[in-house]
Amino acid sequence: MHFAPDTVDALEFAVLLCNTAPDASRSGADELATPADLVTLLTESRYSGRIDGDEAELADVHETRERLRRTWSLDRDAAALEVNAMLAEAHALPYLMRHDGFDWHLHATAQDAPLAERIRVEIALALVDVIRSGETGRLRVCAADDCAGLLLDLSRNGSKRFCSVRCGNRMNMIAFRARQDRDA
Repeated sequence: MHFAPDTVDALEFAVLLCNTAPDASRSGADELATPADLVTLLTESRYSGRIDGDEAELADVHETRERLRRTWSLDRDAAALEVNAMLAEAHALPYLMRHDGFDWHLHATAQDAPLAERIRVEIALALVDVIRSGETGRLRVCAADDCAGLLLDLSRNGSKRFCSVRCGNRMNMIAFRARQDRDA
């Protein structure tokens, strides 16, 4: 599936952010437990603009993370309503911007807007492309029984089922053992 590079970047960041939640993280713990964890995630993701690095910002990002996790699994019409709400709440006004080594891409909030608002709006803009192209089925929750991780399926045939190779291998091993037991 082909989306604009900034759309892919925003969707991949959404997966990364949402998969820091305790029920989706590899460690089983909240991998965004402190403001320092948030700053590290943002730095590694080359996230630009205002970053306060305090507890209030972290709490807002946690709320955003949960809202995005809920939105990820909505059907197309419900997702469109949620995306519209996120954009309206921020009074988003799309514009093209080039900065920090990134080519022209969409923004819809000021660089000094609160971080959680910018995250919601940037991901909402990416979701606009997904919804308009009828590709919400590419946004999934991992098919592993014991994982709630989100995944973005950009494969040509749309067949990605697991959030990581680790989950896929684990589920394949479980299926293999079940076949062995059945055939024994």
